[in-house]
Amino acid sequence: MKSDLIRKGIERLPHRALLYATGIPRSEMNKPFIGVATSFTDIIPGHIGMRDLERFIEKGVHTGGGYPFFFGIPGICDGIAMGHRGMHYSLPSRELIADMVETIAEAHQFDGLVLLTNCDKITPGMLMAAARVNVPAIVVTAGPMLSGYMKGKRLSLVNDTFEAIGKYQKGLLKDSDVAELEMCACPGAGSCQGMYTANTMACVTEALGMSLPGCATALAVSSKKRRIAFNSGKKVVELVRKKITPGKIMTQKAFENAIKVDMALGGSTNTVLHIPAIANEAGISVTLEMFDRISKKTPHISNMLPGGTHYLEDLEYAGGIPAVMKRLKTGSHNILTVSGRKSYDIAGKAEIIDPEVIRPLNRAYHREGGIAVLKGSLAPDGAVVKQTAVTKKMMKFKGTARVFNSEERAMRAILADKIKPGDIVVIRYEGPKGGPGMREMLNATASIAGMGLSESVALITDGRFSGGTRGPCIGHISPEAMEGGPIAVVRDGDKISIDIPGRKMDLLVSDREIKERFRKWKPARPKINKGWLARYAASATSANTGAVMKQNLKEENR
Repeated sequence: MKSDLIRKGIERLPHRALLYATGIPRSEMNKPFIGVATSFTDIIPGHIGMRDLERFIEKGVHTGGGYPFFFGIPGICDGIAMGHRGMHYSLPSRELIADMVETIAEAHQFDGLVLLTNCDKITPGMLMAAARVNVPAIVVTAGPMLSGYMKGKRLSLVNDTFEAIGKYQKGLLKDSDVAELEMCACPGAGSCQGMYTANTMACVTEALGMSLPGCATALAVSSKKRRIAFNSGKKVVELVRKKITPGKIMTQKAFENAIKVDMALGGSTNTVLHIPAIANEAGISVTLEMFDRISKKTPHISNMLPGGTHYLEDLEYAGGIPAVMKRLKTGSHNILTVSGRKSYDIAGKAEIIDPEVIRPLNRAYHREGGIAVLKGSLAPDGAVVKQTAVTKKMMKFKGTARVFNSEERAMRAILADKIKPGDIVVIRYEGPKGGPGMREMLNATASIAGMGLSESVALITDGRFSGGTRGPCIGHISPEAMEGGPIAVVRDGDKISIDIPGRKMDLLVSDREIKERFRKWKPARPKINKGWLARYAASATSANTGAVMKQNLKEENR
């Protein structure tokens, strides 16, 4: 076993002495050493229940014949970090998490890993590390939150609190409504209730084969989640003994399956950053074009929040990801999973309990999947939109640019009622380098929706959006402004054309005028020039390559 490097031979006498100092009995010293990376914190609702799940993972590892060692990994709540300096740190934290899991796993030579995670950047960071370290590993996502309730109405965090800001500004909500809403929207532990980034990544992880069947949608408060945690701890020891590593599971075909499930669910646009980053660590190339190709062939069969009406608990009670895989079985690949079962077996034995939540392909909510990749004179290397959350009226739109060099400036204009029907809000210098950190624009997009403008105003940015964004909001514009992409020279009053079905987005300005503007253009000064974020900005790649750090790219992609 790999851990023999720290416990076998006379030269490891000091190492054994230190291990015994932790309290490990001599009888356990020859068992597989399992590292349990836990992102428990008491500031993220999705993570507050992890102390309980840690106990069940520990029981499972012991039952399976291994010995667990826990270590902590940091987590950021994107909702709390939203709309201020804190959001700069969210996407870069993915790289830190991957590095930290790698560091602890390699320093202590663990034989296997259980990765206890839940929210937006923690899950992809853990998966990146699993691919990089490539010892047997299994992911436990801590589960979604129950829906909130207020005066008989079901609530979710994004659709009912972030959009309430715009409604309040319009006089549609009273102070007493706001006070009640903030107490009711999030009733307890779990990731936010819709198909936002945390839950999308949990579903992607299960479809990828890296967590046990049912894990993605099993509710955070359920005994089912406890049993999954226990079985995951037990199963990882089996994976160690059978030498089944992430490299044998996270294959090209597995990534295609995961993207297919993502498209069928109408998942967060953030997966277009995270899946390529995970694949890169596994030595596999996943491109924007792959997302678009799979989306065109995959019907949108689950109408989840934010664009739809169903909550994660609805998907759980409808049959979960195994039931979604059953719908998509034809055209999917039969891949190995950490459960030891092949994906066809999991899909074949699944039960579709609610055919309205998980519709048949011939009765899909939309003919195509959740994400569309747009290109054109404004986004030569691509841009991303969640097309299943855009109304038919706004699928094609031509508008007038209102340009802002930061999210804060755009928010002031939106809340001051300065954005009018027919406008296209352009927020730039918010990309991986320009942000730095590619901040989510949920405050801006939710305020536009809350003010009733999502049928008449579009928003485009080189930053990104929360999984909770709905409406004609196009992000990940590449190249970004800081790198001299065309978005850098857009001016107030320019006309912009958006054609989502045609996969086009163009700045309606002559090539000659654009060249003249670039002749006079200088990039904005960095917003942050010290600390970790300055280092991230210096090495972050474009959004169309996953916004990974350069040293993590395969040589041919540099």
